[in-house]
Amino acid sequence: MMRNLRRAVRRAYRRTVDLSHPARSPLGSAVVNCAVYAGGVRQKDDCPVDEALRRVRKLGDGAFVWVGLHEPTQEEFAGLAELFGLHPLAVEDAVTAHQRPKVVPYDDSLFSVFKTCRYVEHEELTASSEVVDTGELMVFTGADFVITVRHGMHGSLGPLREELEQEREQLAKGPSAVLHAIADHVVDEYLAVADAMQSDMDAVETAVFAENAGRGDAGRIYQLKRELLELKRAVAPLDRPLQKLAGEAVPSIAPEVRPYFRDVADHLLRTTEQICAFDGLLDSILQAHLAQVTVAQNEDMRKITAWAAIVAVPTMVCGIYGMNFDNMPELHWRYGYFMALGLMAAACFVIYRGFRRNGWL
Repeated sequence: MMRNLRRAVRRAYRRTVDLSHPARSPLGSAVVNCAVYAGGVRQKDDCPVDEALRRVRKLGDGAFVWVGLHEPTQEEFAGLAELFGLHPLAVEDAVTAHQRPKVVPYDDSLFSVFKTCRYVEHEELTASSEVVDTGELMVFTGADFVITVRHGMHGSLGPLREELEQEREQLAKGPSAVLHAIADHVVDEYLAVADAMQSDMDAVETAVFAENAGRGDAGRIYQLKRELLELKRAVAPLDRPLQKLAGEAVPSIAPEVRPYFRDVADHLLRTTEQICAFDGLLDSILQAHLAQVTVAQNEDMRKITAWAAIVAVPTMVCGIYGMNFDNMPELHWRYGYFMALGLMAAACFVIYRGFRRNGWL
């Protein structure tokens, strides 16, 4: 019941899908959005990227252009790279993806890489359930431009752009304010994923320590641990880049924005600690499960040993009387057969009661 309630709450507070910002335009271009901002206000008329850049440099006074792309090809990105003077190494990383989170200054621009995460809803955790889905988000920031490159089917920045446009004072601080908003958005998603995984942790823990716990829980525990490791790979490497943005003089980062990155770094630290706690708890749950399996196997062996000891008595008697010697006790007695059966049954009953008393059966 609590698991269903948590799922309903997550769905209620989940960011809405931004249908006005499709993954790719109908013409097949990788450019999702291009907008000019001046004084923290979005200019009404959208225009092509080259025209937007000319307008920004004509306006000056903190104006900048924000270009959003989704999985561009090398050919699609080549024109933008030349127009904004982006470094070839950064362009290669942005196109090929599969990068670690990092912040790299290039001349008068800054290249940042973030791993995006999404919690995959599922009715029941199994040994093959996907819990965490990851993508990548690259951000180029300069004096008068922000270029975001998104890889993956989630992590749309449309809702974030719309929220940021409502905070004109913050948006007026320029591209560094956009970079902070993106970093804050990504880290908040980490927290949401970590909180959502709490229900899976509780479900696994409850199943392992239940009275009728099954022996197939190891697969679910191991799968959850693998998914947690995927989240950890996205979160842990981001610590050093955020510390760099918060504490060092980095190009394209306004001094007044730097304290905001410290707040993001604190949120990231909380997420990292939560992931480490989950990892330790999963190790303990797995060890407890293996201990339970070992105890159950020992109990099975004791039962098998007890029944083998009970069966050994009639086997011994039958073996002795099966030797067919002439001079054997009570061999020709009329009731000898029934007496032997009675002795075997009595001996088996006494041994059975002894094993029951000692908890073996």
